[in-house]
Amino acid sequence: MSKSIFELVDELPTGGLTVSMLNALDFIAPGEWQNPVGFVNTIKTVTGEDDEDLIQQIGERAIYLFNDKSQGYQTALWLYQTVDGTDKALGAAALANKVGESIPLFGFLNSITPKPDKAQTIDLTLKIVAELVAFCQINGIPGDSIGDFVGALGEYSGESMIRMAALICVDGIIPLGPDFIQKSLSMISQMNPQELDQNSTFRAMSNVIPGSGTSGKLDFIGQSLDSVKGWMNGIVSGNALTAQKVLGHFHGFLEFSDDKLDYVAAFLDMSTNYYEHTGTQTLARRLIERAVAEI
Repeated sequence: MSKSIFELVDELPTGGLTVSMLNALDFIAPGEWQNPVGFVNTIKTVTGEDDEDLIQQIGERAIYLFNDKSQGYQTALWLYQTVDGTDKALGAAALANKVGESIPLFGFLNSITPKPDKAQTIDLTLKIVAELVAFCQINGIPGDSIGDFVGALGEYSGESMIRMAALICVDGIIPLGPDFIQKSLSMISQMNPQELDQNSTFRAMSNVIPGSGTSGKLDFIGQSLDSVKGWMNGIVSGNALTAQKVLGHFHGFLEFSDDKLDYVAAFLDMSTNYYEHTGTQTLARRLIERAVAEI
């Protein structure tokens, strides 16, 4: 890692397109996410402490744990970063930094090519697998512990819950529809290993995905997706989620026509990094909680 955990948390933005999008999803998880930024501020938020000496001890222990490569924290962060991708094209990063401004997408969408459903499905499922493996890394359990992960999903809160809400909406419902899980399961079951090998995110993540060879990893991806379908479908049905409903909450910061849903999904994919943003916050929280327990 080129940066320390405290630098990464200190550099998290307080505004911009990613933050606006996550705030707009508050209707799914009301009050769960407050966008904690700044390492010291995060320690205070997580612990409720204001004693400067104790805060420093907690911070130093958290940094030590993160730097210990025998632990899984750096791998977890790398996963959160990797699944957000690096090909942020079309100057989208500049647009993402427009704080408090509504971004008109009518003309801009013409220069975006939406992903085919199969590619979108691979990206969605790889984010689910990244979440599962990162959970295992953070908690020091085997990376194929699907049952432990599914059990923990019901306890998700804060930045972890808002990340899952964004995954369901931005990578699932908007591009693929409210039946995105069933559609994705069908596509994955028909996919051959060669198709998966062509995906750059899969190639980057392959070494940390359980399974023997690409075929075995494809099976694990399918199992992971199948394991979360009940929980995710519960979120969808419990909130009566549709693409139109989700995007209705985005109109405060994006302007677009309703017949361009797949283009809007592509734009959000390129111009937000919600997985890395909230993943960094989740990691900081877990490190701080462990540091408190150990000092």
